[in-house]
Amino acid sequence: MTAPRPSAAPVDAVPARPAGRGDPDQDALAGPVASSEPGEGVTRRSGESARPGVRLLAGLAVGPLLRLAVARYAVPPGSADRAGCARCGARIGLDRPLPALGPAARCPGCRGRVGAPPGVVEAALVVALVVVALVDGSVGERLTVAWWLAWAVPLALIDAAVHRLPDRLSYPAAAGTWALLGLTALTSAGPAPWLRATVAGVGLALGFAATTLLLGRRGFGLGDAKLALSVGALLGWYGWPVLVVGLVLTFTLSALTALALLATRRARWSSHLPFGPFLIAGTTLTLLLTT
Repeated sequence: MTAPRPSAAPVDAVPARPAGRGDPDQDALAGPVASSEPGEGVTRRSGESARPGVRLLAGLAVGPLLRLAVARYAVPPGSADRAGCARCGARIGLDRPLPALGPAARCPGCRGRVGAPPGVVEAALVVALVVVALVDGSVGERLTVAWWLAWAVPLALIDAAVHRLPDRLSYPAAAGTWALLGLTALTSAGPAPWLRATVAGVGLALGFAATTLLLGRRGFGLGDAKLALSVGALLGWYGWPVLVVGLVLTFTLSALTALALLATRRARWSSHLPFGPFLIAGTTLTLLLTT
């Protein structure tokens, strides 16, 4: 006698759905789904957590280059670029960056200060890295912001020290910003933002230069006009309202600082404040607030 076969499952029966595969209630109870590969989840999490540290180290590695730029170009207008320590003349270069081009900023010979005050460049670099991390946008846009900030840091420190914005730093900042935005336009954004950025950069630079021709020392310097090439292009890329916000913040920061210096008698009405640091600070703050 043939044994009876077990009854088959009904045709309309639905197999049980594994927890965590599409049912929100079951997902909440079941928790995260285990990775199919042993150790894959742990490796992925550890890799993601290591990225900020790697970026921070990579950014701080640029510090000696920026310190060298500040030490070399922070000289009065018309003077030769500095090649060594201002006190003892000891040569300073990337072949022996420490301690002169490190956070201590001390000459290895006489222990005098070299360039920017200790820790200032490194603190500015950390701020720049935070800005790049917080700015929302495509990879091309973030690369453009990072490029501009890498030149803006030494420009701000040099202008604050000697009221000078060297062409050797302003022109690469503008050219690189314009080129990177052009590549971003070709790959994703289209030509409209890039054309607007070009018009904004050239227009802002011409406007600043016009005040120099019309007002002389009471207007902006030509160095400010050259810096405006990159500032206008960067802010103009995001739209005309962003450019307006950047200018408003820049002039507000400049006015508040001037009033504070006057109130504390650290400046007079005839004093001339460098405008570059305020233009850079206003642009950076605008990127954080609007993008």
